[in-house]
Amino acid sequence: MADQLDLKQAERKLFRTSFQDGLLDIMISAFLLMFAIAPLLSETLGDFWSSVVFLPFLGIVYFSVNLLRKLVVRPRLGLVKYGPERITRLSRFTFMMMVINVIFFVVGLLVAFFTPRGDPQRMGWPVAIGFGLGFLFFATLAGSFLNLARLFVYGLLLAVAPVIGEWLYRQYGFTHHGYPVVFGTVAAVIFLVGVTMFIRLLREPYPPDANAFTGEA
Repeated sequence: MADQLDLKQAERKLFRTSFQDGLLDIMISAFLLMFAIAPLLSETLGDFWSSVVFLPFLGIVYFSVNLLRKLVVRPRLGLVKYGPERITRLSRFTFMMMVINVIFFVVGLLVAFFTPRGDPQRMGWPVAIGFGLGFLFFATLAGSFLNLARLFVYGLLLAVAPVIGEWLYRQYGFTHHGYPVVFGTVAAVIFLVGVTMFIRLLREPYPPDANAFTGEA
């Protein structure tokens, strides 16, 4: 019984540690770049294709992160085979994230295709506030499932980003409702956090018990 409890504690410890390598943060920053750069491409490519062109870039980032986890992170942190409860929890989280991403995509298309192009307020306060609340909900849900406090902070930053962008647009004439500035800034902050965490991991020596948590819990 004591061995089983120790193994479950090791599983939870390794699960939390596996998200302290900064790679998740780098993936989030890559995703946010789409909201910073796509508006600049919309006049040339249109609202739909200016977002679609980022899919290959996001795919490259995704596979690069997985490769780094396999070659760099896993040898340092060890490997654990999660039990049925943890697998079920991760599966539900993945499914909900997919649903939320689809909702974001559909809402973006509706805004792009059904809002008149000649309307200067097509991304006004209601859309900015709704967009920010959507990001906050997404980050809160992810932070709760993954038990990562910094995701809540990211959610707060993303909640105010479109609102600040709209304010910059109305007060100072920033282009594209300030999205390139605010989302670019948030993406840069999250990217720096991720890179800092990853560099810190590289500087740490291999722990003597790196593989001590290998097993099933």
